[in-house]
Amino acid sequence: MSDQMDALIKEINALAHKSKTEELSPEEKARQKELRAQYIKIFREGMRQQLEGIRVIDPNGNDVTPVRRKKNVH
Repeated sequence: MSDQMDALIKEINALAHKSKTEELSPEEKARQKELRAQYIKIFREGMRQQLEGIRVIDPNGNDVTPVRRKKNVH
């Protein structure tokens, strides 16, 4: 995981822990929502990159990656 993700997770968890013990202020709730949105955005970008790098190979060793996927990668 990147340092940015680690920092986001740490802050998200701190706010989540605080919300279990006491009421969050409106500013803290807004910050929590913003952090969660950033986390999801970064996660989706990473997942998309991973999926774009996948090639489909049949049992004979032929690349049978769908044409649409090949066009998106190149």
